[in-house]
Amino acid sequence: MSGSPLARGEGRTTALAAVRSSLTAARAYLRGVMGADAYEKYLEYHRAETAAGRCDHAAMTEREFWRDHADRQDANPQGRCC
Repeated sequence: MSGSPLARGEGRTTALAAVRSSLTAARAYLRGVMGADAYEKYLEYHRAETAAGRCDHAAMTEREFWRDHADRQDANPQGRCC
């Protein structure tokens, strides 16, 4: 039985890959729900707009983005309890 996939550890490798894939997907989902991926989405949008010729300024740094994000939320509070 030394030639079977389980004896060679292939089943374990496949199971670990499945767990890793699930954890990666869960992390991406939670980042999206919490808004932690907002800067990455902004950069993707900025690259697309620049490539299409609709944007001619440099992208904001991450610090500038989050400061602008917080300022917009303070100016237009929506769905917040406080």
